[in-house]
Amino acid sequence: QVHLVESGGGLVQPGGSLTLACAASGVTLRYYAIAWFRQAPGKEREAVSWIHDSDGRTIYTHSARGRFAISRDKAKNIVYLQMNSLKPDDKAVYYCALDNVQDSSWDGYELYACWGQGTQVTASS
Repeated sequence: QVHLVESGGGLVQPGGSLTLACAASGVTLRYYAIAWFRQAPGKEREAVSWIHDSDGRTIYTHSARGRFAISRDKAKNIVYLQMNSLKPDDKAVYYCALDNVQDSSWDGYELYACWGQGTQVTASS
């Protein structure tokens, strides 16, 4: 059974950094994509970033590009999201999701069958 667990969320001041981790068990990431989504109160879930473990291809939304970096540790079966220059608008619950989703449709949350429980991220003074 596939299981995803996120960690690393928290409260930081605007401009601060956090690194989220998504630990996968029950699956070998090599053939799958992992995406990070976020959902703020009262808003729809939105895509943040995507990585395909087969070759390390990555994609970012406009708001994440240049501030966030997605990476994976194959040995540990973990995908990371390094978030820098955090803004109050980044406040949300961040989820990782796994499935064999290609880059052409990476931001469609309905295409991912496996989700973690989420981790809260807040940038506030």
